[in-house]
Amino acid sequence: MNDLPDENSKRFIAVLNKKVETGKLMNALGHMTAGLVGGYGSIEDMCFLQYEDKDGGKHPNISHFPFIVLQADNSNKIRTVRNEAIIRAIRFTDFTSTMTVGTSAEQVQSTKLSHETELEYYGICLFGKTLELKEITGKFSLFRG
Repeated sequence: MNDLPDENSKRFIAVLNKKVETGKLMNALGHMTAGLVGGYGSIEDMCFLQYEDKDGGKHPNISHFPFIVLQADNSNKIRTVRNEAIIRAIRFTDFTSTMTVGTSAEQVQSTKLSHETELEYYGICLFGKTLELKEITGKFSLFRG
């Protein structure tokens, strides 16, 4: 375990829209996290650890890096983070209201038929260097659900 990277060098950060019902936010957070990890490519960068308890029970794939959940006042604040992540080439996933109604195929179509400026963001999830992420999310407070 001594060869682990500095746990403060990178992190996951989720920013959730506090105007959206908590249950919907938890669903969005699950989808965003799965999407970020699944689409990341270099999974080793996320440094997943395998925990084992004294009884030999396995507790697999917990990231060495912190996962911080913040809250935004509204969708536009999340849009701003998303735009900055795009500019800085920071990996992210986001979740919008168009992703909540009907089947996955209907959700994809609903999103495709919406202009980006019309989308209501439920959240965004990012992974990257701590200092860079703090530059674009530092103004948000911890999520209080």
